[in-house]
Amino acid sequence: MADKDVVSWSTMIAGLAQNGYSREALKLFDSMKDSSTQPNYITLLGVLFACSHAGLVEDGWCHFRSMKKLYGIEPGREHYACMLDLLARAGKLNKAVELINEMGFEPDGAMWRTLLDGCRAHKNVDLAMHAAEQILKLNPQDAGSYILLSNIYANAGRWDDVAGIRKVMNEKGIKKQPGCSWIEVGKQIHTFVLGDGSHPQINEIKIQLESLIQRLVRAGYVPDLNFVLKDLEGEEQREDSLRYHSEKLAVVFGLMNLPKGQTIRIRKNLRICGDCHLFVKLATKLEKRTIVIRDPIRYHHFHDGACSCGDYW
Repeated sequence: MADKDVVSWSTMIAGLAQNGYSREALKLFDSMKDSSTQPNYITLLGVLFACSHAGLVEDGWCHFRSMKKLYGIEPGREHYACMLDLLARAGKLNKAVELINEMGFEPDGAMWRTLLDGCRAHKNVDLAMHAAEQILKLNPQDAGSYILLSNIYANAGRWDDVAGIRKVMNEKGIKKQPGCSWIEVGKQIHTFVLGDGSHPQINEIKIQLESLIQRLVRAGYVPDLNFVLKDLEGEEQREDSLRYHSEKLAVVFGLMNLPKGQTIRIRKNLRICGDCHLFVKLATKLEKRTIVIRDPIRYHHFHDGACSCGDYW
């Protein structure tokens, strides 16, 4: 481009960050400043997003604290949300609570959910209870919060609390949103949902999936049962639930129906779980394919056994 304005710079910074290239996004921000282009509200949002998705806590604080001082930009709700995400992912949960308390506005459900996710990852049960309570005040039907809190209790061995959560969910008729993945083949969108056997090729897909899993196991894959509901009885049942996550079905369908060498592109409605992330990484190495999965937060580019997110998402 002969003339790069603040929109083009900001778009590239955000695009790099969303696709897992956080350090490249920050380098581009430095180039933007060197060009004397003044960043705006959106630019700084992309910068903080980049820091959040690479665990760059010090860089994030530096950019966040300098917004008003250097650029005259008052941090808004989205900037605070990025900082909360950065701190929660990094396990800086007390700092995240301090940031919530210093905001000039009430946190919304998404912010409390970010904190709850951090509590799950870093096993802080007491703070998780507080975050879940705030979410459910704002949205009493939020199934995801009940599920997260239930699994946090289960990981802590608090089975009476798990039973209490499940009882409340049953009484209120609250059900977990099923995972759903989409893939385009031959100009047609194919949809896969956990537990749905309606796809015309589903039987063949399951056979091929089983074969692929067996090959991956020989290559070192071990299913991670932390990513299934803790109230499923027995390891075999829990592993069976994990096996048919929607993105696994979509990946195998893509392997079956797209020419070798063509990138497999999948979109899903929920954040990819750790087990599926490992499954896809190993599958790309074994099958020598590139797979791109877009979840609600970012793109994951899988190639030769690695992901562009650097296993930090």
